[in-house]
Amino acid sequence: MAAERSTVTVPGDQTRIHNIGYRSYDGPRLGRAYARRSLYSQSLRGAYGLGRSAKSKVLPMLLAAVMCLVAGILVAVSVVTKSNDLPLHYTRYAIVLQAVISLYVASQAPQSVSRDLRFHTVPLYFSRPIESSDYVRAKYASLASALFILTALPLLVLYVGALLAKLDFADQTKGFAQGLVSVALLSLLFAGLGLVVASVTPRRGFGIAAVIAVLTITYGAVSTLQAIADVQGSSGAVVWIGLFSPITLIDGVQSAFLGATSAFPGGVGPSTGEGAVYVLVTLGLIAGAYGLLMRRYKKVGL
Repeated sequence: MAAERSTVTVPGDQTRIHNIGYRSYDGPRLGRAYARRSLYSQSLRGAYGLGRSAKSKVLPMLLAAVMCLVAGILVAVSVVTKSNDLPLHYTRYAIVLQAVISLYVASQAPQSVSRDLRFHTVPLYFSRPIESSDYVRAKYASLASALFILTALPLLVLYVGALLAKLDFADQTKGFAQGLVSVALLSLLFAGLGLVVASVTPRRGFGIAAVIAVLTITYGAVSTLQAIADVQGSSGAVVWIGLFSPITLIDGVQSAFLGATSAFPGGVGPSTGEGAVYVLVTLGLIAGAYGLLMRRYKKVGL
């Protein structure tokens, strides 16, 4: 705000020095925590196109609608057929619709970080109290939260529909809780992998293609190898091959500890001991993704 204005004219010259009297800011400074929360909320809103152009809202909202629409159809089928259970269990929902989830990650992970790299805005963030660790935590948490909303919302539709259809309350509540645990782990894993891949390139198109390759091509390759191993009678190999794809990792964890039916060939998932290895690999990938992001953005901020 201007406090005063004055003009000084130098004799013998047309040069003028204007003192517009700006006062320095002496109000409260909200600090790193506020900046981190602001970056988190802005990134979370951006993951669904909120606060951006109408075109930016189309794909994320469409994918969210597809996730919920399929859940609504399953509830309708259960009501019409008067079934005693849902056609698709809560823990199986994200596995069946993993292509939609992968497409969402591929579209929104580059939007979250690649644009900052492309337009060189990352150093501007770090010129303020916010540090590289704050940036990484905010971006990671926002994308993981957006993914959790995408995957948990259809489970809520299934749960509410099941209760309205008067299915067993205890069974549905237990299944719903197991599904939430599963999609929470999936959200952390997919968000970390998506951000690591997207942070490598400032080109959004390259980032989208790379994320799709990591999430979908690995799943196709692993599923093919598992099918070959199952045909050849190597059931033990089927379980260990599942360690090399993000979606089969989640499948293995939930079939070992959350009572889910495995999507592995033959329907035989990992045992409890093998499931512990799946948990360790999954947590290791999440921690590794976070560590790689920290190293990446410490270099960017230099």
